[in-house]
Amino acid sequence: MESESIVYGCIRDWPSLDDQAHRLRRETNRRVLDSLPGGEGWAFLGREMFSCCEQPGAGLFRTQVIHFGASYPAVEYEWSLWVKEFEALLKQLYWSSAVVHLETELNGIHTFRWESEQGLHSPQEDNLRVRCAWEREGGVHG
Repeated sequence: MESESIVYGCIRDWPSLDDQAHRLRRETNRRVLDSLPGGEGWAFLGREMFSCCEQPGAGLFRTQVIHFGASYPAVEYEWSLWVKEFEALLKQLYWSSAVVHLETELNGIHTFRWESEQGLHSPQEDNLRVRCAWEREGGVHG
């Protein structure tokens, strides 16, 4: 039986008091997420795995939080490809930080963090300037 990996986390926009700019960033992020492949057409990232609160007062105060999660067959063996797709997605979004948790049956729990060096990332930027760190916990016992 193939081992299972669980991947989950969130992408955070930066807080804003400018309602119009904040709404524009949310709409852009929603369009990008909606453009991801759906159904059985995705290998690593698909639109069904992402969700976020859209309206102020309904889970959205100042900071948009895009949360995501999925289970995979042993994705740790293709982790560099998963990260490459995730970073390609980040390049298209407005965000300030992102965290990804990878839980594996054989290799334990890993946490990956992306933080924009400027405190925020805009899709208009040519490249992705981030500080990335990862943490590892012990193996999962079952």
